[in-house]
Amino acid sequence: MVRPGYVLQIARFTLQEAISRRLILAGVVISLGYIGLFALGFHFAYDKALENSTSTEARLSLGLAFATLTLFGVYVVNYLASFLALFLSVGAVSSEIDTGTLHAVLARPLRRSEFIVGRWLGYALMITVYILAMTGLILVIARVIAGYEVPDPIRALLLMLLEGVLLLTLSLFGSTLMPTLANGVIVFTLLGLAWLAGIIEFVGRLLQNAADTTASDAMLNIGIAVSLLLPSDALWRGASYYLESPSMIAVLGVARGGIPFFSTTPPTTALILWSLAYVGLMLGGAVLAFKARDL
Repeated sequence: MVRPGYVLQIARFTLQEAISRRLILAGVVISLGYIGLFALGFHFAYDKALENSTSTEARLSLGLAFATLTLFGVYVVNYLASFLALFLSVGAVSSEIDTGTLHAVLARPLRRSEFIVGRWLGYALMITVYILAMTGLILVIARVIAGYEVPDPIRALLLMLLEGVLLLTLSLFGSTLMPTLANGVIVFTLLGLAWLAGIIEFVGRLLQNAADTTASDAMLNIGIAVSLLLPSDALWRGASYYLESPSMIAVLGVARGGIPFFSTTPPTTALILWSLAYVGLMLGGAVLAFKARDL
C-alpha cells in the first residue's frame, strides 16, 4: 500500500528535477516557437484566402480548409506530446540506477512502489499541462483568427491525455527492466509501428470494396493487432473525430476514407476501456518489476 504523502513528495522532486535540468524551459521555448509559426501561417493563409473567396461555395471551402489546418495543428501537438512523454520517462528508473542516486533515495523510509507511483504522477502532471496548454493555444488561434470552433474539444483532450499517460507509463515500465538506451530504442520503435499500423489499417479499409478482400482483411488485422499492443495511434484517431466539423466528416466520408491521419468514426468503448486497463497493467508491472530488481 502506497502512502500518499511520500508519493506526492517524489512527484514534487520529479518536477523540481525537470526544472533544474532546464527540460521544462527547453520544452516551453520550442513549443512557443511552434505556436508562433502556426499562428503566423494561419493568419497569412486566412487573409489570402479571404481575398480570393467571393462566392458562397468558396466560403464553404474556406471553412473546410481552416478546419483541416486546425486539425493538423493539433496533430503536431499530439506527436510532440507523445515524444515528450517517452523522452521524460525513458530513463526514469534506469538512469537513477546507473548514477547510484537510488541508493541514497531508497535508504530513507521510502517504498519502491511509492517511488514508481510518485515518478509516474510527476510526469503525468507535466504531460497533462503540456497537452492542455498547447492544444488550447491552437484552438484559441483558430477561434480568434478564423472564428472556427471544434465541435467537442473536451472529449478530444481527454483522449489525447489518455494517450500521453499511456505512452509515459509504457516507457516507465521499460525503464524498470532495461537500460535507458535499450528502452528508448524499443519504445520509440513501438510508437513508429503504431503509427505505421494506423496507415496500413487505413489502406485496408480503402480496399474493402475490392474483388479480392484477402489483402484488405490482412491489413485490417495487422492494424488491430498493433493497436492492441500499443493503442496510441488509435487513441489519436478517436480524438481527431471530435475535432472535425460535421461538414469535414461528410467530405471525408464521401472521399472513401478521407485522410490517413484522422478518423471519420468515434472511438469504441472497447478501445477506451482497453487503454485504461493498459495504463493500469503497465503501472502495476513497473511496480512489481522494480520491487524484484536488484540494485
